Amino acid sequence: MKLYYQEYGNKNAPLMVFLHGGGVSSWMWAKQVQYFSDYHCITIDLPEQGESKNAEYFSIRKSAEDIAKLIEKLANGKKIIVIGFSLGAQVLIQMLSMNPSLIHSAIINSALVRPNGFVRKMIRPSIKITLPLVKNRYFSKLQSKTLYIEEGDFEKYYKESSQMSSDTLIRILEENMSFKIPDEFDKTMGKVLVTVGEKEKGLMKKSAMDILSKNPNCIGIIIPGVGHGISLVNPSYFNQMIKNWLENSVLPHDAISIK
Repeated sequence: MKLYYQEYGNKNAPLMVFLHGGGVSSWMWAKQVQYFSDYHCITIDLPEQGESKNAEYFSIRKSAEDIAKLIEKLANGKKIIVIGFSLGAQVLIQMLSMNPSLIHSAIINSALVRPNGFVRKMIRPSIKITLPLVKNRYFSKLQSKTLYIEEGDFEKYYKESSQMSSDTLIRILEENMSFKIPDEFDKTMGKVLVTVGEKEKGLMKKSAMDILSKNPNCIGIIIPGVGHGISLVNPSYFNQMIKNWLENSVLPHDAISIK
């Protein structure tokens, strides 16, 4: 099965691609594709997730390869903008490293790039024990709130998470916890905005600094008052931030610059 994707907006405009985080799928971008109706928007479900649940096994590298081929075909020479969140942001970093001239503008939101070998080793035994909780509706309700998932999106979140196998979840988490910035990232030619929430863990902020240090085309900001998931908790802020940066190279006045 090929990757599932949907198209929105003006097909004659620049291509804007959205890559979701782990535990959710393309529905997380509903308010973005609505806002950016002047662009040719594409949302893609990553392998083994959402409507791509029957695609081949997930890996960050293979996802990057397949998505790059897809968007190059759909863009047909147009300007390409890619926005990635969390797991999707890791895929985006891999894409930028493998195809340094393909993407004109990129927004890397909350990407972990510091591998943790100990945590990775604990994933498999932990998931085998805790998977029944993932399938528990009450637990999923609590978990959805930590992810800033709105009430109207809960059923989609619960359905997808409860249908995910333990092997799939382990595979995704191991990829997430093993990812590091590829050496080729320094060759990325497009402009890159790196963002992280003020309330995110220190490891995420250090990851943002690592990304900035690897390529001079990157600029980075800390978004005040928010944790992991700015596009969900405050879509209006997120949308305006992207629009102002893309069209006017302006960043939010309350954002904290990452040095």
